[in-house]
Amino acid sequence: MLRIADARTGRLVEIPSAHRHLLRICVHLPVIDNGIGAVHLRVLLLGDVLARTAELRGLQALTVLTAPDLPQEQVQALDRVMAVLGIHPPATVRAHDPSESPSAAADVHVLAHGADQQASVGGVRIDVGQVATAPPEEGGPGSPDAVAPEGTDPLAVRMMLLGHAYRTPVMVTGAALVEARRTLRNWRQLVADWAQEPSRPIPADLLRQAHAALADNLGYPAVLDTLRSVERDAAWRGTRTCRPVPSSRRSPTLTASSGWTSRARSATSTRRHHDLGRLPTPRRAAARQIRLA
Repeated sequence: MLRIADARTGRLVEIPSAHRHLLRICVHLPVIDNGIGAVHLRVLLLGDVLARTAELRGLQALTVLTAPDLPQEQVQALDRVMAVLGIHPPATVRAHDPSESPSAAADVHVLAHGADQQASVGGVRIDVGQVATAPPEEGGPGSPDAVAPEGTDPLAVRMMLLGHAYRTPVMVTGAALVEARRTLRNWRQLVADWAQEPSRPIPADLLRQAHAALADNLGYPAVLDTLRSVERDAAWRGTRTCRPVPSSRRSPTLTASSGWTSRARSATSTRRHHDLGRLPTPRRAAARQIRLA
């Protein structure tokens, strides 16, 4: 069951309705004035996470992107942004008049907070929180359009935005980007280390936790928290002295022969998407799970 809070009522709604296996998603892009900014990235990213979560639940997701009539250079820039952030391209792109309320038929409408929409429009409404950027003197990128300045790992931007519940406003700071890059660097190093060990299935309890969090109003911050706990376990395990432990005293969460290492492998979530094809099959599966988040 996939449940989403309708922004108009605050109630959790099961989507899609019973006996249907197709989820229709309409992502409404805000007006683009001076380039693609952080709020545009966040709206696109939320639509992508919703579609991936639906597919995890065995549903088929059909995403339609509605946007103002854009010049060709902005269309190309939009394509590049979606590609570097690992966002699946929509099935259809439609132009709409910004002065008109969105009216595309969909099970879920994804909009930036504050966007106009008539109450009569069907489907669940998801309001995505606004994104602000700290000024340069406070360590921020300085403008919404510079949320991913040149040289910034795009997946660090993705991770930073996904670290907050989708309705929560986000302040982009230099410190937040640095922390996201540090976490990604650590996770990639762990993945490289685990690549030297035998592959094992992802532990069922971790999969259940991640799937349950995503199905409950897209709780992807909880999925990232799970990965951070795996990282902490890995760091603690690395500080232990290499002293044999009698088999009768071994904990299944501390021994390499147990599922511990495969639990940690779920941290492959933020490896670059073009690296996934080079991972052994179980790790590739783990990476796909967390690419949702």
